[in-house]
Order: sequence, then C-alpha cells, then structure tokens
Amino acid sequence: MALETYHKKRDFTATPEPRGREGGRKGRKAGHSFVIQKHDATRLHYDFRLEMDGVLKSWAVTRGPSLVPGEKRLAVHVEDHPLDYGDFEGTIPKGEYGGGTVIVWDRGEWWPIGDAHKGYAKGHLDFELHGEKLGGHWHLVRMHKRPGEKRENWLLIKGEDEVARGEGDPDILEERPELVKTGRVINEVAGEEPGWSSKTGKIEKKAAPKGAETPATPTLKGAKAGPLPDFVEPALATLQAKPPVGGRWVHEIKFDGYRLQARVEAGRVKLLTRGGLDWTKKFGKAVPEALAALPVGKALIDGELVVENAAGASDFSALQADLSEGRNDRFLFYAFDLLYLEDRDLRGVGLERRKAALKNLLAEAGDPLRYSEHFDESGGLVLNHACRLSLEGIVSKVRDAAYRPGRGKGWIKSKCGNRQEFVVAGYVPSTTARRAIGSLVMGVYDEGKLRHVGRVGTGYTVSVAEELFRRLERMRVPDSPFDDTLTAEERRLVRYVRPELVAEVDFRTWTGDGNIRHAAFRGLREDKDPKDVVREPAANAPAGTARAVGRAEPKPLLKLSHPDRLYWPDEGVTKAGLADYYAEVWRSIAPFIVGRPLALLRCPNGIAGEKFFQKHAWKGLSKAIVQVSDPTEPVEGPLIAVNDLDGLLGLVQAAVLEIHPWGSTLKDWERPDTITLDLDPGEGVAWQAVIDAAREVKDRLERAGLAAFVKTTGGKGLHVVAPLKPKADWTAVKAFTKGIADAMAADSPDPLRGHHHQGQAHRQDPGRLSAQPAGRHGGRGVFHPRAARCCRLHAPGVGGTEPGHRPGLFHGHDGAHAAGGPVGRPLGGFPGGCPAPGRGEKAGAEAGRLGAAVKGLAPRLVSGRMRLPIAQEVPSCA
Repeated sequence: MALETYHKKRDFTATPEPRGREGGRKGRKAGHSFVIQKHDATRLHYDFRLEMDGVLKSWAVTRGPSLVPGEKRLAVHVEDHPLDYGDFEGTIPKGEYGGGTVIVWDRGEWWPIGDAHKGYAKGHLDFELHGEKLGGHWHLVRMHKRPGEKRENWLLIKGEDEVARGEGDPDILEERPELVKTGRVINEVAGEEPGWSSKTGKIEKKAAPKGAETPATPTLKGAKAGPLPDFVEPALATLQAKPPVGGRWVHEIKFDGYRLQARVEAGRVKLLTRGGLDWTKKFGKAVPEALAALPVGKALIDGELVVENAAGASDFSALQADLSEGRNDRFLFYAFDLLYLEDRDLRGVGLERRKAALKNLLAEAGDPLRYSEHFDESGGLVLNHACRLSLEGIVSKVRDAAYRPGRGKGWIKSKCGNRQEFVVAGYVPSTTARRAIGSLVMGVYDEGKLRHVGRVGTGYTVSVAEELFRRLERMRVPDSPFDDTLTAEERRLVRYVRPELVAEVDFRTWTGDGNIRHAAFRGLREDKDPKDVVREPAANAPAGTARAVGRAEPKPLLKLSHPDRLYWPDEGVTKAGLADYYAEVWRSIAPFIVGRPLALLRCPNGIAGEKFFQKHAWKGLSKAIVQVSDPTEPVEGPLIAVNDLDGLLGLVQAAVLEIHPWGSTLKDWERPDTITLDLDPGEGVAWQAVIDAAREVKDRLERAGLAAFVKTTGGKGLHVVAPLKPKADWTAVKAFTKGIADAMAADSPDPLRGHHHQGQAHRQDPGRLSAQPAGRHGGRGVFHPRAARCCRLHAPGVGGTEPGHRPGLFHGHDGAHAAGGPVGRPLGGFPGGCPAPGRGEKAGAEAGRLGAAVKGLAPRLVSGRMRLPIAQEVPSCA
C-alpha cells in the first residue's frame, strides 16, 4: 500500500494533516498535478511533490529549487503523500512528525518527457513544470548510495530553457516568498492553531509556550537558551608525552586535517577555521550540502575536514594535494562536538551528553559526514594501537567537562611521533630544477623572537616545489628574519622571506643544538598564525611501539659507502635509492620490523649476483644494528634486530634486500603476537583461486574469533594475518594454524595443499596451492608491508609488498583488505613501487578499520573507516 508509511508516521488525532487515500477524493480524475510546500520544521526546506499513480511522490529539497541551470539541489526522497495533502496549509504540532508550519509555495501541472514510470524506476525523471512560479524543463536524478547511507538522495536540477536564470539573477525563493493562495508569507502563518487552511480562513495566533522543547532539542543539563553564535573560539588540546589515566577521561583519534566549525542556520552552512575565517567555498559543495540536509534548523558543530589515504587514515598531505588540484570528491567531515542545537547553547553541557546529542543528529547521515566515536578504555592502550596504525595520535578529554575555548587541561593530545608547525623564514633553490625550491628554512617563536631550527628538504612533489618557489619569490627580503645569528653553513644559499607562512612538518627528533632531524614537508597551514608557532614538547611513543621519538639524537645519519652501487641494475636502483625509500616509508614499516628478530636475505652484488639467507650476526656489523641472543639457542650466536631507521640503513649498507620478521617480539620471544598464513600458488594456479583461498582462510579465522586481514606479498601469493595477544606459545599457535591449513586441504583437496613446516624445503607441485603457517623464525615466506624483494617480478618495476592493483583483490567495504600501510608516492624505479590501489583498498593488519576486533572491548567505529587490530587471544586448539 503506497500510503502505508505515511499513515504509520502520523497520529491523525493530533495532527491536522489529511489522512487521505490512494487516488484522492472519490470521483477525482487522475492527473499531473504538482505542488511545492514550504515547510518550516526542525529545518526550513521545500517539499516537492509530483502526482503519480494516485499519490504524491515526494522529495524534501533542503535548499529549495533553483532556476540556475545545472545547479544541483539535494532532494531527499520521502514517503508518498495522499493527493489531498497538496491543498494542506497550516501548522503541524510540535512533537508530531514534521512538526512546524506548512504553506503552499507553488502549484500547477507537470508533464513527463518520455515514460515517467521508466524514468522514475531508472532514477532519472525528465519533465516540464507549469506552475504559478516555476516553469520549464527540470530533472530529478537519483544519486548512488554511499556505504552506511540510509536515505535515498536525489538531485533537483533546472534545465536550459527560456525561463532559466543566470547566477547573478535574483533568487526565486527570495523574490517570491509568498503563498500562492493568499499572498501571505510563512511567518504570518507560524504559531497558528493546527488545522488552518485557506478554506477555513485565518485563526488567531497563539504564542508557543516559552522554552518549549522539540525532539531536536532534548533537555540537557547545562544547556542555556540563546542565539546561535557567529563563531566560538575552539577548545585546544595541550600536548603531553603520555595520555592521562583514570576513568574520568575518554579518548578520541586525532585527525590530520583542517579543524573547522560547521555553522548551520535555516539550511545555510558556513565552514569556519579555528581563526574564524569563512572557508566554505574552499571545500566544494558536498560537505556543506550534507550539513544543510541534517534534520536541524540551527547548529554549531566542531570537527575536522580530512582526506583519507588508501590505508583509511586521514592524511594532511593528501588533503593539500586535493586542494591544489581543485579536487573535492574525497573530503570527509568528522564531527566530534556539538556546541549549539536549535535554540540551546550546549557549551555548558558535559562532553558525553553533547556527543550523544551529536550522534543522534548524525544518525541518518552518510558520507561525507561521519561521527567520531570515543574510547573508554586505557589511553595508553588506545595510543599504542593508534601508533601501530601510523595515525597521528589521540586526544583525551574529560568526559563530563563543559566546552571551554582556548588551550586548557581538559583536552590532552598525545602524539605517536614528532609533527608540528614551523614558520617558513627562507628557502634554498633546487639544484636540479629551475624555479623550484630545494628546501625550506624553518623557525619557531620563543618569547616573541624567531629562532632558527633547520631545513626541510623532502616531501615536495614537483608541482608543490614550483608553487612554493613562485609564492616565496614574491616574499623575499634582503636580511635574515631570525633573531639569532646563523652559522655560515646555516646561511649557505638561503634566500630569506617574510615569516608569514606556516608549514606542517614530520621529523624524527631534535638534535642537541635545537635543529630538527630527518624532516619531511607535509603542507602549508594557512589556518595557523605564525606568531602562535612555538617549539612543542617532544612526543614519546608508548612502550613497545615502533617510534620511540622525542630524544635528542645529535649523531649524524649513518653514512653509506658506495651509495651508487646498483642493487637492481635493470631498474637503476642503487644502494642510496633503497635507503631513500626506506627513509620515506619508515613510518609505515617500523611497527613490523622494530623490536623483532629478523631473518635476512643478502645480495652483496645486487639481485643479479650471489644471494644467501642469514639470521645471525656477522663481523663488521654496523653499530646501529642490534645483536640479540636467542634464549633457546644461546650457542648459535646473536640474532639481528633494529630499533630505528639508522639500524635499517645499516642493513641496507650490508646489502640486505629482503627482511623477514619474526611473528614475536624481543619482549616475548616464545609467544607470538601475529599469525601469518602464507598462500603460495604453484605454476598454473589461477589468481582467482588464490583469492578464494584467502577469503576462506580469513573466514575460518574469523569464525574462530580472530580479526583477520589480507595483504599482498609482492610475489604471486597472499598473506592472511591476524594479530594476537602474546599468551599462547609457538607450539599452540602452530598447531592452531596447521589445523586451519590441514582442514582446508581436507575440505578442498584440489587445488589446495595443506601445511608444510616452515623450515622444510619443498618444491611446489604444479597446479597446487600451499597454505603454510609462518613459524618461530619468520621464514622466507613472511614479508613485512612495503618490503623490498630480491627478485624481479613486475617488469619494468621491481617486486615489493606494497598493495598493488591486483584484479579481484578484495575491493569494497566488507571484504579483506590489501595491507601495507599508507600508500606513499612511488619513488621512480624503487623496489616495491607497485601502483597504489585505484579503488580505495584499506590497509590490513596495521591500518584496517579502527574500532573493532578487541577481545573484551565492544566492536565500534572510531574514525568510521578503520578497524583497530588490537591483540586477541588465540582460540583453543582443542
């Protein structure tokens, strides 16, 4: 029944709306009527209704129709209405569905162009309107649903014809606000008793009770009546090395984007920076339109606009690149606080209550709007796993605190690594390109004086380097803007500029003389005032994570001998090229190799020469490489490990071209924290068979209670990985994984072959697929994400474990995901430089969907697109 939903949503003993029936009044002939009703409910909008099949097909047009051709107006498809509703004017009681004032703004007839039923079913209606205000050619186009989106969104678009208007012409909504029946405007109808219509005449107005609540403005302790502020100074977090402890704190993910306030009023939206600048037009139409479509008249929302990389993590560099290219299709707005709702100022309300109201407001919203959840668990635990995911850090907040502008102790930020803003005070021209910068000269303010902190020479694309050159050339000054005196080396080749720009920079550490070390440019921060840029306290990664940062490291970076030695001769990749690559992707790979025993494949003369597998230390080993004794094999000699990038570069110096990490850490040798099942196809096994096997392994692990992820290996197989709490020993874990592999082989003997002991040499049978669990010593089949491979697999590039665009590899929302960390810029010819995923594959074990898969913690979304692979216990093997 077409009106079933309409009837279910209304109490006709309380609302004056017509009950109606399909076909309308008895004896009424079917026609092509249309009506547009201006509806001042929780938000002002226009209800666009077309008569079809005896009912009014209805859409809620959030900003109303526009006569400008091509201008898209969001139209949310709602339930069918009876034909009698086309004459309805009056007020619907507050608390009833759609409570508010309704007037007939326009009416007339519509005529389809082509078959209306086929167009409606297909999602593209072409038609003409013949109304008292609107006319001409129009389109209604259904949009594709985004993941998690519940509403059916269409677009109402005016076609080109003689009644169309230009962008500079008057807006029909402002030019003709009056009712078509009586000539009154909506404010003259507001407040009237329910049931008024032009047929019964005017009913005397009654003022609404003062302080009346609506469904959108629930009673919240601490809320105060008041006008919607133009702007609120944002609350800012104080940096601490470690998150606070105790039950009074909740913890959120720290996003890597632009902090914005979304101001919503009567369908009009402004996006305001932390300094109050209006940047609405900077970010395209999708985000403002989604905010305007929220079921609210007035709101002030605190959040962050981001772009996510292929790993599903927010990435400021990607955001900057999209803005530079004029691209706005990837923008997402994460909302984490609600400061004002309808007629109530919520800044005095406790945080959890504000967030509950915000979550309710966003309940029906899909992309590009997302709600930022929070964790009640230990801040140290949340930070630890945020760092494993290569996220920026977390923000801890007092759960019952009011919203207090400015920097205070109620919000504490803890970072995974060193990243902060610096003032651009000069640049050094590139030595390899004309009219491009080679490095930026940075500073910070200290008690009002600008202090030099060093140069940043990496992280620039060609276009960014050229754009920075053009911009900085116009800002040149003859003298140094620094208040301290620079050394001759610090002054060399520097061109000084006015200190007016702020750049965000990643760096490894501070040196003993106060300079930043191993720094990479992330982007300009045009929302920050240079005078506010000071040296922040160094961050300390949680114990056991990859990036133990924040200590001054005055020692220079390990120097390579014979840096031009070719490791991959056909591709021209040298020792220095491999070192540069590892420096760039260090943040992504560190969690998988730091603090673990490593097995190595060395190729002293490159991939064309001798190769040998090595797991024990050798003479002449770099001091940056850690030698560790295996407690179970003390007489075998020390094993190899690394603690930092210098240690990894020491392996590069020693011609280590493949690294095979153990599934356990140095902290707990005998209890693995990772399960890896290596799917190794023989000759003739189709790629689809490998995918199917990976799906089956993933399903079996998940049925056993583990969160499993899939990643590529850079070769012809796949890995299925599951993080563990390090409780079960190797014997139990290998028995469990062997059982998985053997059960698969028994259930599907062709083409799958089951378990092989990791240390056992074997030749893969043609046409067979081997499922091998990784053992205690890592083994040659286990690779970390973004690993280089000592082979030539993907001509003309070189094999690596960066997620590549493999046909059929788990695209989509709920499948397994190719792992490998945030997708970086491929370095020309570098090993592992496979093309980045083209359809948004999310990362696996290190950056899957943040929020689920913790034994004892309730699964829930945090950033909406990532899962937190917090360790879990291996199921019983019984």
